[in-house]
Amino acid sequence: VQLVESGGGLVQAGGSLRLSCVASGRTTSVAAMAWFRQAPGKEREFVAAINWRHTPNYADSMRDRLIISRDIPANTVYLQILNLKPEDTAVYYCAEGLGWGSPQPKDYDYWGQGTQVTVSS
Repeated sequence: VQLVESGGGLVQAGGSLRLSCVASGRTTSVAAMAWFRQAPGKEREFVAAINWRHTPNYADSMRDRLIISRDIPANTVYLQILNLKPEDTAVYYCAEGLGWGSPQPKDYDYWGQGTQVTVSS
């Protein structure tokens, strides 16, 4: 399985972005797809996940600013981040794994290369 993220970039605080992740290879519609992020000098942290029933799971700290969705036939998962803040600056990674939409990185088998999101104040 290969995962390719896109949609990152430089945005002003208060703006929004929609990240996309396209999966190819031996994908499965029952996989859970997730987004994590990693800022310089920090550990990778969970942002959001969505399972095959389209049930979302959001990080508590960001849930009011996130919308995750997926297009199963297109093997694509989207993450919309609203009201971006400078502390949202990070590399955002897409991941795929079997399960319910866990917030634990260890529950995901495949990872993309990441897309940089930079929020200016």
